Amino acid sequence: MIVITGAEGFIGSCLVACLNADNFNDLILVDDFGGVVGREKNLIGKKYTAKVERMQFFEWMSKNAHDVQFVFHIGARTDTSERDEAIFKELNVDFSKDLFKYCTQEGIPLVYASSAATYGEGEFGYIDDEAQLPSLNPMNPYGRSKNDFDKWVLEQEQQPYFWAGLKFFNVYGPNEYHKGRMASVIMHAYHQIKQKGEVNLFQSHKPEFKDGDQMRDFVYVKDLCNVCLFLMHHRKNSGIYNLGSGKARTWNDLATGIFSALKLPVKINYIPIPTDIRNSYQYFTEADMQKITAIGYVQPFTTLENGIQDYVSNYLELNAIY
Repeated sequence: MIVITGAEGFIGSCLVACLNADNFNDLILVDDFGGVVGREKNLIGKKYTAKVERMQFFEWMSKNAHDVQFVFHIGARTDTSERDEAIFKELNVDFSKDLFKYCTQEGIPLVYASSAATYGEGEFGYIDDEAQLPSLNPMNPYGRSKNDFDKWVLEQEQQPYFWAGLKFFNVYGPNEYHKGRMASVIMHAYHQIKQKGEVNLFQSHKPEFKDGDQMRDFVYVKDLCNVCLFLMHHRKNSGIYNLGSGKARTWNDLATGIFSALKLPVKINYIPIPTDIRNSYQYFTEADMQKITAIGYVQPFTTLENGIQDYVSNYLELNAIY
């Protein structure tokens, strides 16, 4: 059996599809099922053995851990605008600690989701050097919760024989229809362009960046899933790894890619960044990917243009699930 937490969500459901495509069907899906309207569609057509509610997961594990071969811990509270630290402590830190201890006790390898939000403004760069974790200064409670758990993991004398924490950068792709405000800019921009023939991007509030030239490392969700499967098969070199494309691109590049995929002329408007996120807004992220390539992951990452083309043409235009 393979356990996937957050299995009904964006990345979790795509990982289920990727595992199915690789003929792994004995999957245990863990989530707060029915908690988000529309999310249940993400599991249509997928093969799995059972669904387990998050609140009953450790009870289930107490009876079935001997059959579990691998755990992907993708589930988390990911709202970067949420300010209630207690929510992040419960869902992102305490639950993760309990799961890590369980995997250690039962000898189960574990891959879990961390985040590029741990890097804060990037004042120390975007290198997945574990020695830097205590120095990082995340800009919101979500990023702090992810960094707190990363630091805790490294402090543990007892660990699973293999584990990996993956710092996800800006992930986009199918199955994020339910995410509302927290969906990728690609999905929001697509709907704006379809409705109005134009798109709004944030103005720059820093003189060194032109409007729309803020840069992010956008990674296609299918590439993320491929890395997860590589680590499941590899099961060596435990540690914390970046998971981006390794190449920063501008929001203007992103918008242009969507217009191109829709075969429409480019029309971009620039609007102020909302005040509630302005002080925590990242202007540049780019994953240093040398660490994971050094352990043998050499598959090329999808270019932003090709990822947008696939996402728009094969999913957004068809309202389709991966």
